[in-house]
Amino acid sequence: MQTMNISLPDRLKEFVDGQVQAGRYSSVSEYVRDLIRDDEKRKALEKLETMLMEGLQSGEPTEMTRQDWSDIRREAAARFEARKGEKSA
Repeated sequence: MQTMNISLPDRLKEFVDGQVQAGRYSSVSEYVRDLIRDDEKRKALEKLETMLMEGLQSGEPTEMTRQDWSDIRREAAARFEARKGEKSA
């Protein structure tokens, strides 16, 4: 795990310390990690929403065929296996 130093104005430092003292977090590092994870989730949701809107605006819908669903399942399985391989490496 890497170490990172950040500088905060007194007001923000007091706020962060207050979050830890309130007992919700065991340390300042835990609080910051939680903020970063929340930001990652927010950005992923924004990207998903953008992609969904692009899909909706891309033209007239077409009916999905059995082959379409088969192709989607095959690609999803391949991506899953690739990620599984990355994590075990």
